[in-house]
Amino acid sequence: MGFIMDGLDAEAYDRQYTDGVLVKRIVNYFRPQAKRMLAVSAAIVLTSLVNTGLPIFISSSIDRLQTDTTTATLLLITAGLIVLGSLGWVFNAVRQWLSAAAIGNVTLKLREDAFDAVLSRDLSFYDTYASGKIVSRVTSDTQAFSQVVALATDLLSQLLLVVLLIGYLFLVNVQLTLVTLALSPFIVITALAFRKIARETVTRSRRVNAVVSSHIQETVSGIGIAKAFRQEQAVYDQFLDVNAQSYRVNLRTGYTFSSIFPILNLLSGFGTAALVYFGGVSAQAGNLTPGEWYLFIQGLALFWFPLTSIASFWSQFQLGLAAGERVFALIDAEAKVVQTDSVKLPEIKGEIRFENVNFSYNTNEPVLTDFSMTIHAGETLALVGHTGSGKSSIGKLIARFYEYQGGKLLIDGQDIRTLDLSSYRSQLGVVTQSPFLFDGTVMENIRYGKSDASDDEVRRAAQQVGHGDWIDVLPNGLETQVGERGGSLSMGQRQLVSLARVLLQNPSIFILDEATASIDPLTETLIQEGLDVILENRTSIVIAHRLSTVKNADRIIVLREGEIIEEGTHDALLAGGGHYAELYNTYFRHQSLDYIEGARNLLDTAPQPIGD
Repeated sequence: MGFIMDGLDAEAYDRQYTDGVLVKRIVNYFRPQAKRMLAVSAAIVLTSLVNTGLPIFISSSIDRLQTDTTTATLLLITAGLIVLGSLGWVFNAVRQWLSAAAIGNVTLKLREDAFDAVLSRDLSFYDTYASGKIVSRVTSDTQAFSQVVALATDLLSQLLLVVLLIGYLFLVNVQLTLVTLALSPFIVITALAFRKIARETVTRSRRVNAVVSSHIQETVSGIGIAKAFRQEQAVYDQFLDVNAQSYRVNLRTGYTFSSIFPILNLLSGFGTAALVYFGGVSAQAGNLTPGEWYLFIQGLALFWFPLTSIASFWSQFQLGLAAGERVFALIDAEAKVVQTDSVKLPEIKGEIRFENVNFSYNTNEPVLTDFSMTIHAGETLALVGHTGSGKSSIGKLIARFYEYQGGKLLIDGQDIRTLDLSSYRSQLGVVTQSPFLFDGTVMENIRYGKSDASDDEVRRAAQQVGHGDWIDVLPNGLETQVGERGGSLSMGQRQLVSLARVLLQNPSIFILDEATASIDPLTETLIQEGLDVILENRTSIVIAHRLSTVKNADRIIVLREGEIIEEGTHDALLAGGGHYAELYNTYFRHQSLDYIEGARNLLDTAPQPIGD
């Protein structure tokens, strides 16, 4: 079966919980619903009593009709059947309504806890695990969990019905009742034999569904790239492979659960045949009335269905346990970024100090080794270096998105691990190379930096970026819809919105991570004007691919393989002729105004072609 299960291994944060642990956690979620569940239990008891009384009433009615066939008797029996049937419907409806409310509240709480776990996980978690699979745990797995909890309440009603019915049948005829019970252990043992394979099969099914969800989400998110490179067919072929894998796994799951009921029904058929035979013999001997014989035959139908449900429940219950296990694994996933305290700094001055910091994304692949650096309060520091030199990693550590493995990182002399992250990040502004905008208006996205900001405050922040000229270009100004992920705006416009968002937040520390690497020179000019406002009087870390965001920095630090190899001002480093000068000539020189002007003059004086 290897070809079916390829790629469906458990995630690194998945755990194996025993059934007892899972059931205990599920019960804990139901504790706030205790009163409602007591009412459900009462409704279950009343429903079971009525459902048990109905065949008993019919049995006694059959015996009575042997001697009394008057109209009054027929009307009385009819009325009794109507009353019992109506009461059974009412009690069952109340049970269904109350249990639906309780299960809905439990599912709501479980999904809230799962989503809270999603928000609590650090960025390294999302670098490792596909977002589509995580979404699947929050949505489909919690839904599967609720469906099986509903199954459990139905099972309780059926179990009580069996207990009441068997108790009454013992009073009627002990021997036939024992015949009825004789095959019960075989049915239960047979069903429990499916337990292990059912748990494994269902877990695989949940995983493959998560793979399908992840593939679809990734495809939709990157549909523009797929079309640009004419890869629609390749994407579709990949989906066919994933979908075929899902088909094979789900088919195996279907076979597993479909096979148990025919086997159980076969066993129950032997029991029915034995009861019909022994019951007929007892009726011929006069030890059993026709009504009592009917009661056993009718009771058998009521008995076998709950019994097979009770037996197969352990196999079906694996669906809920597997889904619950995946959700609880997400909730219980250990955070890598761990705070040792929750100190709130009233106002951050902005001094940042790395003391012998060691950091790596993966074991045995160090990014920073024994790294030390101080960024002074109010200083604009530029970090430059080749890809992989550690520039962005420094910014991510300052933002506390990742955990470092050794040394200290101090903010205003306070260990960053002791800070209250919510309070700290409220004074931290980050603009990345690919800013993320939420579906909504430009104004709503700017206000994201300060949810209680007024419309006037949002407008003032937007006007400070590039003097607000970019707003006039938008179709509806600040009320322009940005579309999903900001798709209705250009990359430059998205950057301008993100800068306005940070400016509204008014952070004490600002991190600009290659934010001007993918924009045109005109938009860069507008962004630079916005940066002049943002960088003023605050600690700023500029990670840049553009000369304009580097040369005006108070200090430039040149990195190579996680080490500082040069530092100084733009002019001093350029005059030194070191690695920075090499970077300048390779990446930055063509961006300078002198270079651009010289290129223009060269083009103007070049010989012109004659004619067309």
